[in-house]
Formats: sequence, structure tokens, C-alpha cells
Amino acid sequence: MNTTSSHDLERKIAFVQGGSRGIGAAIVTKLAEHGATVAFTYANSDQAANRLVDDLKANGLKVMGIKADSGSPEQVIHAIHKVADEFGRIDILVNNVGIFVMNKIQDVTLEEIEKIMAVNIKSVIVACHEVVKYMPDYGRIINIGSINAERVPTAGLTLYAMTKSAVNGLTKGMARDLGERFITVNNIQPGPVDTDMNPAEGEMANSLLDLMAIKRYGNRNEIADLVLWLCSEHAGYITGSNINIDGGYGI
Repeated sequence: MNTTSSHDLERKIAFVQGGSRGIGAAIVTKLAEHGATVAFTYANSDQAANRLVDDLKANGLKVMGIKADSGSPEQVIHAIHKVADEFGRIDILVNNVGIFVMNKIQDVTLEEIEKIMAVNIKSVIVACHEVVKYMPDYGRIINIGSINAERVPTAGLTLYAMTKSAVNGLTKGMARDLGERFITVNNIQPGPVDTDMNPAEGEMANSLLDLMAIKRYGNRNEIADLVLWLCSEHAGYITGSNINIDGGYGI
């Protein structure tokens, strides 16, 4: 997948919503390593965010972290304005936000409904709505969804699957809206990925592996490589796609 040169994204400005840990940190690192100036948001992980910035800057890469709660539209908009004011434009938007609620529909609370919709859906809409004001033609929008938008193998995933299905539909609609500007919009739908939030050796690992054709968890760099490719000139004819990277979980 890595057909890009090390400077393929040079002079590009990228904004990653949710970038301090896990898949988000891998995306920030990958884009920066390939020449982009990368700004990312984080809500609570101050130590992880500062460490990521320090590590990348120590290697001569261009990166900045912005503390912003994705559940707050005002904070999301403020972060976007800060990046636009600093760099004049945003060429790439990656929405890597999401919280997980494991609860059956008869047991969910109104608070859980409101919170998961605010982070998993509303923050993506707000970021896209605001960023396109500063995005030049031929820009890139990449959403990080979930294979659970297509497959719900166990009870309790109702709210999470619903929100990721919404991102699926949002991606298709925005691809139509922005196609006249040659801005591509795509949605990556990972299956189980080894992160500190969902470790490959965790208590749910065996049951998830049973659902997969390839009997292993994905790793965060595999997701980041796909993001990098979708950001490149090689992917200019791909838009409105929901791309599964899931080891066959969704088959």
C-alpha cells in the first residue's frame, strides 16, 4: 500500500481530530513522516499528546497538538480556526473520534445516547462543515468509522453501530456535495485493532478472532498506511467509499 514517496504530502496541512493515542497517533506520525504539517486534537491525554509532539519534533517533523473535547462543537470549531489562522488552509481532514458504549437498547440511558451521538456523529459533521471553508480544491476528508456499521455480531453494540452507520451515510452524502471541487471523502472501517483500548490479548480477543477470516488483530500502522494512501494523488478517483480493513470480520 505504501506507494507514496517520503515527501508526497510536503506543503500539505493536515488536521486530525483525535490524534494523541492509538490509531490517531499512528495517523499523525505517518502523515508527518511523509511531509505534512499536522495539527491534532486531544481531549484528556495531555501526557500522551505532549510526548507525541516532542518525539516528532525531535525528528524534525512539523506537528502541533490542540486540547479540544470532540463532544463540544465550540471547542472543535475553535481548534479548526486556530489551525486555519496559523497555516491559512487545511488540505486534509481526518476524523478519528469515537467513544464506545456497550449496552442493550432496553438498558441505555439518555445520557449515553446524547454523549455517543455528540462525539461519534455531531463532532464529525461539525468538523467537516467548518474545515471545508478552509479546504482548497482537491482536498481530502477521511473518516475513521467501524466495521460494526455493517456487522453487529453481539448484543449491546446498538448505539455504537448506529453512530458508525451514520458516518457511513455522511461520507456518501459529502462525497456528492464536494465532488464538484474534486475533494474526496472516504470512510475507513477497521475491524479489531490492537490498541491500549482494545488489546489483542484482551478478554474479548478470542471471541473476536472467531469472527475473522484472518486470525489476528490489525495494527494501528495498517490503518495509518491506508489513510496515507487515500491522502495521496494515487487515490484521487476514490470517493464516497466505505473501505473495510478488518481481517474479514465483515464477511
